[in-house]
Amino acid sequence: MGDDPYGRGVRATARRYALLPLRIFLGVTFIYAGLDKLTDSQFMSASGTGSIGEMMRGVRDTSAIPALVDLALKNPVGFGYAIGIGELAVGIGTLLGVLARLAALGGALISLSLWLTVSWASDPYYYGNDLIYLMAWLPLVLAGAAYFSVDAALAARRRRTL
Repeated sequence: MGDDPYGRGVRATARRYALLPLRIFLGVTFIYAGLDKLTDSQFMSASGTGSIGEMMRGVRDTSAIPALVDLALKNPVGFGYAIGIGELAVGIGTLLGVLARLAALGGALISLSLWLTVSWASDPYYYGNDLIYLMAWLPLVLAGAAYFSVDAALAARRRRTL
């Protein structure tokens, strides 16, 4: 049997919604990560066990770009808030499908920066989770959120008004 020319078959439906589970997972995960950072006073400290400052000092010499870590160490708490707020914005944008490609690009850039700094020294490389998050964001950067999203609703509304 061939594919349904009108795109109503099971395969067409599966293709249409293939990125939805990834979008939900990444959106929820980044919302959780952002809220976790923003509400953890121990993490949002320049020094001390479990602090952003201590973590950045710990990865400085093993990161791919030590200058990026040095930049973060100039104001570790500010950097922590930037990452937390960024993760929260990316997660909300991804989950709701608001500026979905831009949100996915933000997620990819956050994951890239964390891979090049925090998880760069993971050996073997596939033990570091930031690399897989970076790769997971790329399909959403390319495809956006075509279904069940604010972007799709706005696009449909624009088509109706034309």
